[in-house]
Amino acid sequence: MINYKHLHYFWVVAKSGGIARASERLHLTPQTISGQLTLLENNLGEDLFNRVGRNLELTESGRLVLSYADEIFSLGGELEEMVRNLPDERPLVFKVGVTEVVPKSIAYRLLAPALQLAEPVRIVCREGDIDTMLGELAVHRVDLVIADGPIPPSVNVRGFNHPLGDCGITFFATPRLARKLDKKFPHNLNGAPLLLPGEMTVVRNRLVQWLDAQHIHPRIVGEFDDSALMKAFGQTGTGVFIAPTAIAAEVEKQYGVIAIGQTDEVRDHFYAISVERKISHPAVAAITEAAREWLIPDAPRQRKKKSNRKRK
Repeated sequence: MINYKHLHYFWVVAKSGGIARASERLHLTPQTISGQLTLLENNLGEDLFNRVGRNLELTESGRLVLSYADEIFSLGGELEEMVRNLPDERPLVFKVGVTEVVPKSIAYRLLAPALQLAEPVRIVCREGDIDTMLGELAVHRVDLVIADGPIPPSVNVRGFNHPLGDCGITFFATPRLARKLDKKFPHNLNGAPLLLPGEMTVVRNRLVQWLDAQHIHPRIVGEFDDSALMKAFGQTGTGVFIAPTAIAAEVEKQYGVIAIGQTDEVRDHFYAISVERKISHPAVAAITEAAREWLIPDAPRQRKKKSNRKRK
């Protein structure tokens, strides 16, 4: 690896026009600078100067090295200037990976509490499949991964699953398509065009099993790993699609669709995955605490309400 101190001596000599002037600028003896230049040339395997009388002239390799040195030390100067002018309160950088199967509205609502911390926070979001995001977590390129399930057994990554909560699913259709589905839910799904979450999603298998148990056989017209793309197709009337019940009102408003049915028997689960067993990052703590206040199981809550009514 190149010795940047030697490169700096070379750069000063080239800019000064000789070793004598460089020694004055660097406050070093000419012999020291000459020795450092020799070490740099030996390391690179190229002569950087030709001696012409008492003067030094750059070789072709020397001119090439000088062009790189100019850029390197220019960037170094910019770095020093930037650090000197940093504000006293530097934002806490929070890097989070979101798997592409997690609905964008859910991801936003989960991440928003991090921006409400007293300490300023800058969120850096990355998106990809679960394998990629867990790989980023393993090498500390992200602090947290938000996913629709725990770490898959097939993924050899050390991490800890922090359940954020779960909710039922709601079925949506455009008003025009909904008018054609005149049967009572869930039988209005029988033979209906359905947009199915991709095989990468955890909720897909639960949905298929539930449909089979209800003896309902929709017509699958599309499969999507990206939930936003599935909603975009659903918005055009291509087929019925699902989304977590927790964001049903937002989906109706954003995509101009209506809910045609809802079930708590198929549940969408959400996890925060970190390399820490005990959460210490303030942004992660804010996310998990807030999520458990709004993204909680609906079915137990409804059972509790029914139980309370019975006691009355």
